Amino acid sequence: MTRRIVTTIIGVVVATLLMVGAGTVVLANIRARSDTRQDLAADVAEISGNLQRELAVDPDLAARPAQAQVLQSLRSLTRFRKILTLDDLHILISTRQGQLNGDQLPTPLTLDILDPAALSAGDTVVGNVGNLVYAAQATELPRGQLLIVVLTRDANAGLGESIRLFLLSAIATLALGIAAAFIVGRRLSAPVREASDAAQRIAAGELDTRLPEPDRDRHDELADMSRSVNYMAATLQRNRLLDRQFLLSVSHDLRTPLTSIRGYAEAISDGTGDPKRSSAVILHESLRLERLVSDLLDLAKLEAREFTFHPQRMDLLAAAITAIDAFGPSAAERGIHLVQQHSRPTAVIADPDRLAQVIANLIENSLKFARQQVTVTVTADGEMASLWIDDDGPGIAEADLPYVFDRLYVASSTPQRKENSSGLGLAIVHDMMVAMGGTVRASRSTAGGARIMIGLPAVN
Repeated sequence: MTRRIVTTIIGVVVATLLMVGAGTVVLANIRARSDTRQDLAADVAEISGNLQRELAVDPDLAARPAQAQVLQSLRSLTRFRKILTLDDLHILISTRQGQLNGDQLPTPLTLDILDPAALSAGDTVVGNVGNLVYAAQATELPRGQLLIVVLTRDANAGLGESIRLFLLSAIATLALGIAAAFIVGRRLSAPVREASDAAQRIAAGELDTRLPEPDRDRHDELADMSRSVNYMAATLQRNRLLDRQFLLSVSHDLRTPLTSIRGYAEAISDGTGDPKRSSAVILHESLRLERLVSDLLDLAKLEAREFTFHPQRMDLLAAAITAIDAFGPSAAERGIHLVQQHSRPTAVIADPDRLAQVIANLIENSLKFARQQVTVTVTADGEMASLWIDDDGPGIAEADLPYVFDRLYVASSTPQRKENSSGLGLAIVHDMMVAMGGTVRASRSTAGGARIMIGLPAVN
């Protein structure tokens, strides 16, 4: 990963430098051509003006002195052309017949490019051929000849130093980019390597492996990854403990009734026990085994999504009243008041049999821990219908509330409650409610005990 990060950063830096360099050169070249044209146009106008004044003839002179002055000016111009060594200044003089010789022009400049017609009309011709910028202006000599001053200049002549400076800056920037890429790459890849190592250790069974916990104020991707790995490890560790607890609990729940059944069966076989009492115990323990096996099958079907549901419109209050009536005698035997309070008919979409099983599990669970009363309430709030079951038992510790719907839930400290004889009741309730599109949650009751709420979408 470090290599890829470094390669990516260096590639971005190089691409950026190339783009910036190419753009800078292009823009600088355009600007240089524009500035050079303006400078050459001004220079060629000034030189042409000076030459025109130098070659001017005094109108007050007689013919012969005026002719002598013209000859003297031409001799001076000829000497000027001979000693002229400037590469960017070129002077062309036409013959008396108006012909020009362009051999003195630098390549690739030609007479056609200079547009002699425009020069004869007194225009200043400015342009460029590639990077060679030129400016030309004509002056008429006394004998009718045409003197053309041509200035040329390479527009890129001043960019060499700038390009060298840019290359030095680019090299320095690239070096800094490489150093930064290595530093950033190592810092970014180190947490990923640690997470990968931690994941491998967790996969190997070291579920107590944890990454350093990031600060609470840190919410970047690497921090979220560390928290996710730690949460995964904690969840796997907890699930492993629950699985062990599940096996131990189920083994115990199976062994206890089986031991009773075997003992009373042997007593009947030996003729030493009361057949009537022994058969009653065997029947009771068989029913207990049947309930445990039924709960295990229900939970397995729910997890495998093989449980069948037949949702239909039904009254949630009527289902609650039916369950209350069914558990009335059992509650009375325990001296517990099972009451329905502040409820009204509420229509929901659910499977009647599965919902009845859910309500029965919740009421049975509350009766196990209630001291004096269990209250069942049905409410409707907008689009959601809810059924609340409150008891006045010992309640659920705040730290254990998120886990009461796990299989074989047992509090992390001294347990204050259990679900039912198989330890699977609330897990089955949770999975059934989710499968029917509902919700279930646990909290503390206003009476000090536990409150379990199930919610289903209400219908008109």
